[in-house]
Amino acid sequence: MQTAHTWLRTGKEALPGIILCSVVAALGYGAERAEKAIFGRAWFESLVMAIVLGALIRTLVGLHPRFEQGVKVSAKLLLEVAIVLLGASISVSAIAGAGPALVAGVAASVFIAVLSSYAIGRLLKLEHRLALLVACGNSICGNSAIVAVAPVIKARAEDVAASIAFTAALGILVVLLLPLGQHASGMSAESYGILSGMTVYAVPQVLAATAPVGLLSMQTGTLVKLIRVMMLAPVIFCIGLVGDRTADHASARRKIEWAKLIPWFIIGFVALMALRSAGMIPDKALNPIETTATALTIVSMAALGLSVDMRTILSSGGRVLATGTLSLGLLVGISLGLLHLLGIR
Repeated sequence: MQTAHTWLRTGKEALPGIILCSVVAALGYGAERAEKAIFGRAWFESLVMAIVLGALIRTLVGLHPRFEQGVKVSAKLLLEVAIVLLGASISVSAIAGAGPALVAGVAASVFIAVLSSYAIGRLLKLEHRLALLVACGNSICGNSAIVAVAPVIKARAEDVAASIAFTAALGILVVLLLPLGQHASGMSAESYGILSGMTVYAVPQVLAATAPVGLLSMQTGTLVKLIRVMMLAPVIFCIGLVGDRTADHASARRKIEWAKLIPWFIIGFVALMALRSAGMIPDKALNPIETTATALTIVSMAALGLSVDMRTILSSGGRVLATGTLSLGLLVGISLGLLHLLGIR
């Protein structure tokens, strides 16, 4: 009874923020429709417009505390549900079709990116822990990687905050610029999906970056991104084995919470993918599932924007921004090199 009461109270607290995110998402959708009416096409999809509008509101107006809980729920829970639903659009044959070369290439690229990004941070005089946080955030899955790595290396709160702030800013920048790059370069949907999956920080942001190109790009990008996310466990394992240079090795290893290394939404994604492959999800249910996933993703992107105050980010330090930017450029280069090695155009 107490649990039900707690959930009800949490739901009431979150409702204003969820409504706000939904309104911003609707404005983003309206902006996309306006683009199509004026220019004949949408240069920025509703997912991207929702991020921009949310960030502008947070930066210029601010966010009242009563909206905070709902924004957090929308940015986390709703997007995780959207990711689970996306699993229904991918079958096991898609993974099999990706081939071992792509899986191995993505895994190797992650380790190369982590080491290279860490080296860049140290060259720019970032402290060891901060450099490692930025490297893992850029190379694996953004905030999730930063939060997972932080207790292992006993990172300071201010280092975690700075890393997350710049990762959020760069993540939005990548989502905004990648579709324009695809239009300019004429990359195929498959190659663009791989590039997006390799460079965009968060799984839902992959959806925002690949949605303008089409379903094939979304599926490919999500698949590659999930391979990157799965690399979080072995990367943290290696960090735990090496240990922090200033901490007791055994103590650092004890802080690894292995049960949390594979998020529930990835398990749900794989489960729906397996159900789709087994023919247990009827074809007529796919369109409603896809529509629901898209709507939830737009709301989540609005919440992401509402979580970002550009003034705070700009005040967090030039060296972190420089490290993140250079690391991102390096990751793009590694991704293009992987496409060349795999012979994908």
